[in-house]
Amino acid sequence: MEFAIIGAGMAGLACGQRLSAAGHGVRLFDKGRGPGGRMSSRRAELGGKAVQFDHGAQYFTARDERFLRQVEAWEADGIVAPWPAAREGAWVGTPAMNAPVKAMAERANVTFGARIEGIRAVGTGWKLCGPDAPREIFDAVISAIPAEQVPALLAASAPEMATLAKQTVSDPCWTVMAVFAERPDLPDTLRNAGAIGWAARNASKPGRGEAECWVVQGSPEWSRTNLEEEREAVATLLLEQLKQHAGGTLPELLHSDAHRWRYAMCGDAGEGALWDASRHIGACGDWLHGPRVENAYLSGWELAQRVLDSA
Repeated sequence: MEFAIIGAGMAGLACGQRLSAAGHGVRLFDKGRGPGGRMSSRRAELGGKAVQFDHGAQYFTARDERFLRQVEAWEADGIVAPWPAAREGAWVGTPAMNAPVKAMAERANVTFGARIEGIRAVGTGWKLCGPDAPREIFDAVISAIPAEQVPALLAASAPEMATLAKQTVSDPCWTVMAVFAERPDLPDTLRNAGAIGWAARNASKPGRGEAECWVVQGSPEWSRTNLEEEREAVATLLLEQLKQHAGGTLPELLHSDAHRWRYAMCGDAGEGALWDASRHIGACGDWLHGPRVENAYLSGWELAQRVLDSA
């Protein structure tokens, strides 16, 4: 079969990886400019040198044997490493958080910068709709995008999937990226500290360099309350919170920016994955399994298994 997967994050790539290994044709389409999604890293220029921040997911854990095997393979390839400063069993991509997704995308047939706005049935197949949609008809189509984006894609073709996605709400997150002239008087990580849900010294992660790059993420409640604030205001407010936890002073600020994740921490629909074998349409993503990187991988893995079982 020829599959179109909409979304080339962890879930879509994991699904496509298994389907390709089983002999199916797979094309992935993602509106982003490159791999990463919520595992993205952000670069900035500072004094003629590049600095980077893991401004999305901060680390991941591996508990399920299926994901553990994948993490072991990534470690052997040098694209993940433990990060004990976060917690026991914490892993990060190296040299940036998006390294595992990037490696998977390099082995897949992915078109980035492709906006797919809908799908429609054509005979027994599926046509993608949108300004960047290809002309060919696919035998099957899979949604691997955040829950909030699923209804617009699937409402007409799979209303039951669209309804379930609409009922699965994500928490937002404002993230501030800051560079200081020297290390603040803070531990490598800080969590659940008032308005700050998480703060981390990026340099404490393996392969990140020595610049004092910090990521400060607002709590879900704070981020929702301040969701429509300007980036500059958000950076000021969260850095002021960080200052209070650093004894009232912070080193000289060399750079700051903020990024708004509207769909940062997904809900959990409790379905694992969705597959309509009679119509060859499915959905995967962390919103079907739970808000962890591992769960996104497992959702894609499980959807591919349902496809193979139904065949």
